[in-house]
Amino acid sequence: MLAYHQPDRLEAGCDEAGRGCLAGPVFAAAVILRPDFQHPVLNDSKQMTEKQRDALRLVIEQEALAWAVGSATPEEIDRINILRASFLAMHRALEALTQQPEFILVDGNRFQKYAATPHLCVVKGDGKYAAIAAASVLAKTHRDERMHRLAQEFPQYDWLSNKGYPTQAHREAIRQHGLTPHHRRTFQQLPDGEQLTIF
Repeated sequence: MLAYHQPDRLEAGCDEAGRGCLAGPVFAAAVILRPDFQHPVLNDSKQMTEKQRDALRLVIEQEALAWAVGSATPEEIDRINILRASFLAMHRALEALTQQPEFILVDGNRFQKYAATPHLCVVKGDGKYAAIAAASVLAKTHRDERMHRLAQEFPQYDWLSNKGYPTQAHREAIRQHGLTPHHRRTFQQLPDGEQLTIF
């Protein structure tokens, strides 16, 4: 895994979590690592266990030169669409950094320009660049933490396990209990033809 794309610039990695969920916010993180940062477990967060992500989150937050997390609400997702909401969450994370980057590495193939800062989109970048991988870990763990809190309010949807993703159990709960204020109204909550109610 590469440390930096441009070692002569202060470089931030950016990634999001929760785009495909039926409920909850979309989260994004921005991370500026030291050029010599290394960790044997660091990888695309989807390739790590929850225990590994939680442990690595502490390391990243302690050792990064700067890090921040941003989010966009289900209401914002419904209003501007999930792609633009993901960019909004990324911009909020970048704005919250204590040091502003000179270059941004973004996971994926699209990004909305942030200020005048040059950027590079990298498909599967969370498996190629350490800063993007670190951002994926923070975005995922902070979002999971939020879904754990929301699960206390709405335990019937099993968000402790599914984190708002469209699992069979989650959709069955939607059939039985309808939608919560945390569900994304513009997403297809149930298969075509099925009626749902507002909780």
